[in-house]
Amino acid sequence: MREITMEELNELKNPVIIDVRSPVEFKEGAIPGAINVPLFSDEERSDIGIIYKKDGSDAAKWKAMEIVSPKIPNLLRTIKEHTGPSGMPIIQCWRGGMRSKAVTAFLEFSGVSARRLQGGYKAFRQYSLKRIPELLPQKSIVIHGMTGTGKTEVLHLLADKGYPVIDLEHLAGHRGSIFGAIGLGEGNSQKTFDAMLYKRLAELGKPAYTIMEAESKRIGRIVQPNELMDVKTYGIHVQIHLPMEQRLKLIEHEYITPYEQEPWYHEKVKSALERIKKRIKIPEAKNKLEDDLDKKNYRGMIKTLLESYYDPMYEHKQLEYVGEFKDIYADSIEDAARKIEDYLAELSLGPCIVSQTRGNSW
Repeated sequence: MREITMEELNELKNPVIIDVRSPVEFKEGAIPGAINVPLFSDEERSDIGIIYKKDGSDAAKWKAMEIVSPKIPNLLRTIKEHTGPSGMPIIQCWRGGMRSKAVTAFLEFSGVSARRLQGGYKAFRQYSLKRIPELLPQKSIVIHGMTGTGKTEVLHLLADKGYPVIDLEHLAGHRGSIFGAIGLGEGNSQKTFDAMLYKRLAELGKPAYTIMEAESKRIGRIVQPNELMDVKTYGIHVQIHLPMEQRLKLIEHEYITPYEQEPWYHEKVKSALERIKKRIKIPEAKNKLEDDLDKKNYRGMIKTLLESYYDPMYEHKQLEYVGEFKDIYADSIEDAARKIEDYLAELSLGPCIVSQTRGNSW
């Protein structure tokens, strides 16, 4: 049975990573691009674990065999469908143990060439965490701006033109504020964030610089690595300024219009507002927010939240960064992106080509 290391995986052509762990394990953290073909369901894995603790290893193995045996033909068929005629299946479990060993053996017995990832997902995580600081360039353009200045949209416009952008909110599955999870679910786990950050850095291939938003260390459920925070703290700082009316429209478009008719929306807004109200010192602002919430006047809440909470808090956060700020006054996000491009040209920092032949981003 052939094993493959993480280093060898990076050089392999057409690998298809098959993660045979249970769905709950896969959801908590997986190799980017991996396909979940679970050997056991969550319930079956739990049952086997109980038997292992109660009756020992042999009894647990026998139960596992009883569960897996009827599944083998469909399991192998599914893997073959995912790999196609030219893909190489790379079988992976938690730490390269019995599950991946069994599935790789089944494939080989059926005439399908496969490889077993040495160390499994655990090896990938150790490898990726080690590589993240090594792949980080020392220079970063850091995009600042008060809530509603379209920083994420500006990043997307720059990314579309080939600039080396890292969208931290996308990697975190969260917008970074108390309202940041609305419409996005619970946000990504730390393991998922780390894996996606590594994948993005590997795709960029350590360019001369990166462009990132000035997010707080914690974004939703995740915490950014210290090395990344250091690069941003001492980066080249760009401050976007947009008119208030533009900010209000952008926030409405992102946080209200897509979701306000959903049955869960009002309770989500109410819960987030309860957390914010404790930090607002102006009684009139609190009263207006409560009144607008009762009336479901979500649009009326935006300006009050900006003026009484987000804008004052933002001014304090700027003190966490070192160096001068380049102010970009713009009428729209498109205008802001163009002016940032002009500034990057002044710094002799242009777009980069992300090579598709550099190797796999694992």
